Amino acid sequence: MKKKVVSCVLATVLTGCALQAGKPPPAPGSAVLGAGRGAAPYPSTYVIPQSPPTLIRNATVLTGTGARLDNADVLLAGGKIVAVGSKLTGPAGAAVVDATGRWVTPGVIDIHSHLGVYPVPGVQANADGNEATSPTTANVWAEHSVWPQDPGFRTALAGGITTLQILPGSANLFGGRSVVLKNVPSVTVEGMKFPGAAYGLKMACGENPKRVYGADKKQFPSTRMGNMAGYRAQWVEAQEYLRDQQEYQKKLASGAKDAKPPKRDLRLDTLAGALKGEIIVHMHCYRADEMAAVLDMSQEFGYHVAAFHHAAEAYKIADLLAAHDVCAAMWADWWGFKMEAYDGIPENMAFVDAAPGGCAIIHSDSDEGIQRLNQEVAKAMAYGARAGLPVAPERAIRWLTANPAKSLGLLDRVGTLEPGKMADVVVWSGTPFSVYAFADLVFIDGALRYDRAHPAVAPESDFLLGQPATAGLAP
Repeated sequence: MKKKVVSCVLATVLTGCALQAGKPPPAPGSAVLGAGRGAAPYPSTYVIPQSPPTLIRNATVLTGTGARLDNADVLLAGGKIVAVGSKLTGPAGAAVVDATGRWVTPGVIDIHSHLGVYPVPGVQANADGNEATSPTTANVWAEHSVWPQDPGFRTALAGGITTLQILPGSANLFGGRSVVLKNVPSVTVEGMKFPGAAYGLKMACGENPKRVYGADKKQFPSTRMGNMAGYRAQWVEAQEYLRDQQEYQKKLASGAKDAKPPKRDLRLDTLAGALKGEIIVHMHCYRADEMAAVLDMSQEFGYHVAAFHHAAEAYKIADLLAAHDVCAAMWADWWGFKMEAYDGIPENMAFVDAAPGGCAIIHSDSDEGIQRLNQEVAKAMAYGARAGLPVAPERAIRWLTANPAKSLGLLDRVGTLEPGKMADVVVWSGTPFSVYAFADLVFIDGALRYDRAHPAVAPESDFLLGQPATAGLAP
């Protein structure tokens, strides 16, 4: 038998983790259509663990609101941020962290991850991120592929990641629903689900869908105009489905005895939920012209695109994105690996951020890159400064925290260090925008989930326990 019991006891001492043995029954009358915020049929079972109050003292604090506070304190209690300021006093029994010379930020949020659906080991048997059997698979949900034992969750934690959106892949025009997770150990994905977070709808434009279904397969779509026609046909069908649902509800409300519910369709549940604004649209798209066409389409059908992901040419339409209140989730300097990425530039993030109302986000799309998103932002800052667009640390931190929280519809709960918000906090060894910086301490809802000085007792994947090849390894 693996050393699972011992490991859990040790992890509990450090983090207060509690693996969920059972699930509460679903709430009666849970919504079917859209399954938006708080109405999912697969509800979160994540429970905030009990933890002592914590006072972090004498740090350089980047609040995520645009402020930098020197020699400042942050008080955590009851899973929330209680106060941020100078010379704070903690309650009796509070743990005190001397952060002199260190920096404190909100927890890092990765808006584009495939951890759990493309887990380590990266073998075909574990490849569960793309349901590449139809151009439209809006009926699939990423959470039903997530493997909570993916060792990548722990290595991401060591990089300061506290929240992440797990997306289906980009083989499809409509790839399915995403799920937002807290980066906490659990034996079930429900034990990781961010309570009340809205689902996302993953869409993809450009080369991927036309390559997967066109080319030698001679299936639809095989062109970019085919991609657009495919989206529009599905949205028309979703509008009709939504109208049928609304007509049925009107008949029920009027007391009609002959009211018959429309036949349920899981694919159209998701698309109708996006039209209603209950499900947040995230779109894989590289080229500026395609992003502009998608924005026109969103106006045609009355939905909102929260973010374009990858967005290699976002700099060309930064003003247009800002005008539509759309974020761009980008890499620092990935480019040229396919034609639609060829015109990417390393100053991309700085140009998007510089547009009035611009919303720039760093993302990983990588189980390796997720471990150092802070360094990716540092690179983007350097590229911006070289182009005459310097970005201060107190602004750049928003690319890692507040802006992804906004695009996930969670800015009222995470992404900044403000009283009343979830106590997702990272204590860095120095300025986070350095190759020499490490996440020393990572708190999620006020509970210490990672301590670089004591890696042996951090949460560990059950899959790795007892594996001789991993003995003694720690992020």
